[in-house]
Amino acid sequence: MKVTIENGELIIRLPLHKTPRPSTSGKTLVVASTGGNQETDAVVNGQPVIIGVNAYIARPRSRAARRSDRCIQRGW
Repeated sequence: MKVTIENGELIIRLPLHKTPRPSTSGKTLVVASTGGNQETDAVVNGQPVIIGVNAYIARPRSRAARRSDRCIQRGW
């Protein structure tokens, strides 16, 4: 992870995982993460900035789950 401060903005560069990974709960797929809070070289008011980032996408829903959602919507 690379963190800089440029023109009053905090810039975070975080590499993407080659393949999205299931989150701990399994509800989402993580595409990038700091793996918890990480101290950076960026400094504000003499203090290092600490960053914690999880970037994720929705997990594809199964056909059965989509069918169940339609039944609920229709009141079946």
